Amino acid sequence: MRSPHRSSGPGHLLKSISSGASRREVGELREADPVDVMCSPGSEGHEEDASVEYFYCRGAVTEVLKYGSTDLHSAIKGPNPPKALILIIPGNPGVVGFYKTYMWTLYQTFLRRYPVWAVSHAGHCMPPDTFDMIEDASVAEKEDVFGLDGQIEHKLAFLRKHVPQETLLLLIGHSIGCYIILEMMKRDPELKVLKAVMLFPTIERMACSPQGKVLTPVLCRLRYAVYLPIFLLSLLPERLKAGMARLALRNLYSLDTYIVPATVSLINVDCAESDGCCDGRRVSAKEASVEPRGISLIFYYGATDHWCPVQYYHDISRDFPGGDIRLCERGIRHAFVLDAGEEVANMTAEWICGDLRTL
Repeated sequence: MRSPHRSSGPGHLLKSISSGASRREVGELREADPVDVMCSPGSEGHEEDASVEYFYCRGAVTEVLKYGSTDLHSAIKGPNPPKALILIIPGNPGVVGFYKTYMWTLYQTFLRRYPVWAVSHAGHCMPPDTFDMIEDASVAEKEDVFGLDGQIEHKLAFLRKHVPQETLLLLIGHSIGCYIILEMMKRDPELKVLKAVMLFPTIERMACSPQGKVLTPVLCRLRYAVYLPIFLLSLLPERLKAGMARLALRNLYSLDTYIVPATVSLINVDCAESDGCCDGRRVSAKEASVEPRGISLIFYYGATDHWCPVQYYHDISRDFPGGDIRLCERGIRHAFVLDAGEEVANMTAEWICGDLRTL
């Protein structure tokens, strides 16, 4: 049944959605060009190939996890400059450590030819002792850097400073990260986006979803009530916090152990205070949009996603019957990074390999 709250879906401004690479294209890629052969990523090497950087962006501490080239401005001047950057915009919380397995799998699958980066949300990280959470409190408050609008501008500022303008972008969003990507492309038409992949997108009616009805009042009105427990937990030794994180995640059948440090990093009052992009009321009232620019988009909806019910998938599929809009048939949860990072990365690789092949 059509939702009574739905006046128009997010698709009314998504004018140009086209299909991604098929399994047939993956096969052609393997046969046509040995250099482009995709390989099995394996499980080793997550740490040795990863680079983690901290810096201030729009006055807020920011963490960037990188596989491959760490300085694109220098890399493009070298003999074999990367032809594209795969950039992940996370969900909420925007802790890049949750995406380590997903990123590593993508990086290895394409034989380390393309850098894979993930940029945290402003303030969604536990900075080193040499950093404060914000560089200038008055500027951060004035620009609302921790709010949803501020997080969108934060990502655009990151691209302007750290990514050469001519770099082709393959953007991958997760959850609220999809909304951020859609708004980024709308606000900066000069972005050279090759493709955008939307994983479990929360781009509309977020507060009206089953999970949103429960958590939006808690996160947006009662959040201060949890600061004291978080502060007390933050005083515990790191080993004990890690044990508590494993205990909390014990029911996952195939827990990705790389997410444990990321989970521990959430036990931090500063991170809780900066978690401003939780406000589902904004996404409910203001749907993300993209002007018609011919950008190839893929939307991947969860079949059991309490943040984005299947009805949302049916609505956008009806509005755009020619769009590349997919419904998960594998039972993968909204928070896929907990136990299915490699599986989702393998699917993503299939979807984008045709685009990378043309470079």
